[in-house]
Amino acid sequence: MFESLTEKLGQALRGLRGVSKLTEENMAEALREVRTALLAADVHFRVARDFVERVQQECVGREVLKGVAPGQQVVKVIHDELVKLLGEGSTALSTARPLRILMVGLHGSGKTTSTAKLGRLLKKRGYRPFVVGADVYRPAAIDQLEILARQEELGFYADRVSKDVPAIGTAALAAAQAASADCILFDTAGRLQIDTDLIEEVKKLRARVQPDEVLLVADGALGQEAVNVAKAFHDALQLTGLILTKLDGDTRGGAALSIKGVTGVPIKFVGTGEKTTEFEPFHPDRLASRILGMGDVVSLVEKAQENIDQREAERMAEKMRKAEFDLDDFLAQMQQVKKMGSMQSLMGMIPGMSGMQLPPDADRQMARTEAIIRSMTPQERRKPDILNGSRRKRIADGSGVKIIEVNQLMKQFQQMQQMMKMMKGGGGKKMMRQMEAMQQQRGRGGFPGF
Repeated sequence: MFESLTEKLGQALRGLRGVSKLTEENMAEALREVRTALLAADVHFRVARDFVERVQQECVGREVLKGVAPGQQVVKVIHDELVKLLGEGSTALSTARPLRILMVGLHGSGKTTSTAKLGRLLKKRGYRPFVVGADVYRPAAIDQLEILARQEELGFYADRVSKDVPAIGTAALAAAQAASADCILFDTAGRLQIDTDLIEEVKKLRARVQPDEVLLVADGALGQEAVNVAKAFHDALQLTGLILTKLDGDTRGGAALSIKGVTGVPIKFVGTGEKTTEFEPFHPDRLASRILGMGDVVSLVEKAQENIDQREAERMAEKMRKAEFDLDDFLAQMQQVKKMGSMQSLMGMIPGMSGMQLPPDADRQMARTEAIIRSMTPQERRKPDILNGSRRKRIADGSGVKIIEVNQLMKQFQQMQQMMKMMKGGGGKKMMRQMEAMQQQRGRGGFPGF
């Protein structure tokens, strides 16, 4: 998400190179393009208009600081305004215990999965979560929630016979108390569109269970429709927060940029993939940095700390230092990276890399590489040099790929081994100088070229 917006904002601001002072005249074209970029990203027209006006007020008349490119100075203003637009301030949940959370939303928004994801996240924070299947119209939703609850070791309650949702809520509270749960999440029914019956049913459930949080799960791919849905639910239920899902897709990002400004309700969590691990608290400042191509190093480090085993990482580093890295180690490294999320989402967190597009099948290519290595014998993984033509053909057949793909992998691995030997042999300083020179050519921070 946001790759197109990042690129268009970069193009809009390149016209400010060489100016000594920011004026209405030299900023007019740039801000017009910024507004066009926001509208193209499906940002609400009123939100886009107000945003551009605020940026202009902040920028016009400012002296360009010595040693700072004009574009970078405007980027700082835009970053600060994006943080305000996305919702600065606290996005934390209530600290009440037991914590009662009512999950609402339309059918297909990812509500049931988000319920389990949030339960998993709260469990990591020290809660004892209990999820409740309150969707009495779609048995598959209850089954799905039960499977996810079992997978994540969460408490679970459902009544597959009763259609009385408020009564189910009351019984669930009693069951959660008996299980010593201190966090109860109610997965309510969704519809293909907002209707009176849905709203009335959720209102009655809310009155019965008295939730501390009412979270709307909204599909980020809906764009402006997600904003309309949020406004309708908020008018009826007084939402306390939003969860935006499917932000790993090709959504243009308009919902994320508009929803807080239109509804006044903060985004509290975002879903970045289908796995229960691909769910994270919402940080306006970090998302603003991603949109502007500055990356999100803090989130990247947090993901690494959460998913990468420290002792294993140290063991791998020692093997790489000694140039003893084999295909078993390569496979282990790939599995560690996969735990952190999709390759494209990780690229978006690296400064200067968020606008870089990986091939659409980058994650599938990684899966094929894993299949190739798993088709080798333990001896072949430890000593790749023994892979002759017949062995490579067997590996290709076993992993369902062409032999050329096996050859490409082995060539890449051999290049990696050569680099490690160079580092071991004292060539590390030369390589670092080459990498620093490449970095200087790319430019530092913000949009490339500023």
